Amino acid sequence: MAAAQERLSDGADGPDNGGGAPHEKPTDGGPPAFRAAVDALRGARGRAEVEIDPVPPPRRLAPYAYALEAAVVDGDEDLADGRLVLLHDPAGHDGWRGTFRLVTLVRAELEAEMAADPLLPEVCWSWLTGALDGRGLGYGEPSGTVTRAGSHYFGGLAPRPPASQIEIRASWTPEEDARGVPDAAAHLAAWCDLLAQVAGLPPAPSSDASVVTLPQRRGPRTF
Repeated sequence: MAAAQERLSDGADGPDNGGGAPHEKPTDGGPPAFRAAVDALRGARGRAEVEIDPVPPPRRLAPYAYALEAAVVDGDEDLADGRLVLLHDPAGHDGWRGTFRLVTLVRAELEAEMAADPLLPEVCWSWLTGALDGRGLGYGEPSGTVTRAGSHYFGGLAPRPPASQIEIRASWTPEEDARGVPDAAAHLAAWCDLLAQVAGLPPAPSSDASVVTLPQRRGPRTF
């Protein structure tokens, strides 16, 4: 597994976001290929249910990085959330087999019967690769983990019912064009497809209607 994917965590905006390595450059700077990829991310538009905001990127994973957070929203309820980080090392990276790497964390609550499905991890991983393949995207070196966890509440939180969560952590190397620039907007669209699928939303009109999604959740989120 690429080191960058292993280190992306909920604390990515904490210790790894401060200090920084001497070779770091501001997010708005960088080589033309990185600036073009970031501009594509900033200009991309996704499903109305997916709210996307830029966030400070982790700073020790690559010389250049740009990060987004997103939540799948239904009224006042968040059905799923995640983070997508674009990394760039102009010198290339042996583990990536390229100069760009996309790293993600996606998570959502599960219905109890879905959480008990022994095939759930394989299915969730197929959602990621299926989202990329469904957009016709070239990519390499996919790597990641699918984790399901259960929470039981005690003391002051005892009134809450037990909850189950799914978490997908993954990274992949996007194919670059002749200019050395990946189709960052299309990769973001595929990532939003994954978020929507994990959240249990029906496929978008242009998506494959045969895909299987998680049942849409209505209970309170506990992230």
